[in-house]
Amino acid sequence: MMIDRFDHIVLTVQDIETTCAFYHRVLGMEILTFEDGRRALGFGASRINLHAEGRKLQPKAHWPTPGSADFCLVARIPLAQVIEHLG
Repeated sequence: MMIDRFDHIVLTVQDIETTCAFYHRVLGMEILTFEDGRRALGFGASRINLHAEGRKLQPKAHWPTPGSADFCLVARIPLAQVIEHLG
């Protein structure tokens, strides 16, 4: 299996606005808003997607809790083949 690239990190947070303000003020990250109102932090070619605790977004980590993180990788093969390979 070949991983093509890292896509993004997802942080589960208690308060999205407080998180955005901190990362923008302290680290200079750009605050991004998607069409559906979701928020992210951009820096260079990377981004950190923000999920609020308890909000049902898909896909999501199995047990998302504030302070937890997950990441997304892009493979060069179809997802079904990745699942088969990992199985």
